[in-house]
Amino acid sequence: MCNDIIPFNRPYMTGKELHFISESHHKGQLSGDGRFTSFCHKWLEHTTGSKSALLTNSCTAALEMAALLLEIQPGDEVIMPSYTFVSTANAFVLRGAVPVFVDIRPDTLNIDEKLIEDAITSRTRAIVPVHYAGVACEMDKIMAIACRHGLLVVEDAAQGVMASYKGKVLGSIGDLGAYSFHETKNVISGEGGALLVNREDFVRHAEIIREKGTDRSRFFRGEVDKYTWQSTGSSFLPGELIAAFLWAQLQEADSITQRRLSSWDFYHQLLEPLETEGLLRRPIIPAECQHNAHMYYILLPDHQDRQAVINGLKAQQISTVFHYVPLHSSPAGQRLGRVHGDMAMTDSLSDRIIRLPLWIGISQTQQERVTEVLTSLLKSS
Repeated sequence: MCNDIIPFNRPYMTGKELHFISESHHKGQLSGDGRFTSFCHKWLEHTTGSKSALLTNSCTAALEMAALLLEIQPGDEVIMPSYTFVSTANAFVLRGAVPVFVDIRPDTLNIDEKLIEDAITSRTRAIVPVHYAGVACEMDKIMAIACRHGLLVVEDAAQGVMASYKGKVLGSIGDLGAYSFHETKNVISGEGGALLVNREDFVRHAEIIREKGTDRSRFFRGEVDKYTWQSTGSSFLPGELIAAFLWAQLQEADSITQRRLSSWDFYHQLLEPLETEGLLRRPIIPAECQHNAHMYYILLPDHQDRQAVINGLKAQQISTVFHYVPLHSSPAGQRLGRVHGDMAMTDSLSDRIIRLPLWIGISQTQQERVTEVLTSLLKSS
């Protein structure tokens, strides 16, 4: 068997990144909010339909901006899944809020919308659905719950660029949405993110928060004759070189998505026999969700030793990984958050998931090799 290394991820370059970076350098535009940042903002606004799109230095920064925009106060509660990255909770904990963890659905691994309403208290301010693997949460029901209770919705769409729900782009459905352009995502800039502002009454305040609490953006547009400190804020914007890199990626976002979907579909085809034999479960994509092939994962049966499978693949030079340690079981989560209800699905699914290698350029031969080694390991255990 060929023993060439198959990495878990390999960042994709369009070939235009260095050209745009060089162009920005040549023009002396290095700090944020230059020409390429404007290109990215306009592309995001046109693609998502958001009232305003603002590049940030990470998705974490976008979520922190969201917490400031919502004026989260100490003691407020924010409902979210436990099966997510720490930034989902940290952004609100930094404002003194308590993350309230609810369980996830067994099909998509997204927050179980049927459990949200019962977790609402007089202190609840917001719901933060996380679109896991670029597959949408049940947003119609979540938005209806928020409307009934006067709550705000922040979509953690870190993995959701170029994915949609019932034709609506992820990140554009709630009051606010947050994207990631980290090198492990589909569309990348190394680090980086964006805040989508979907309410007109949040647009100006979002600009102020992003610019260290000043009205600097209005000054550069000629709307005021000087800029001053207006509100609480921080330095959330990325440098122009990051935006130049990202612009090269956004121009090929459709192609990137289609190529990833092709590889995702091939895994799905290859692994169908193993699912039929009960050796694993493949991802489930609801009909109303158009995913973006952010990741391909499998779920092992309860009795299977996940680490043994990962080690067996590693021995054949194939890199696979599990994913989040649920926040409710982490030291900080136990100290700073609270659990509402049973977390059986979160505990079970997080212990059984393995993410397979997937990137633009992975060959079908490599995918077949991953499947062959995985088959051998599962059938011999």
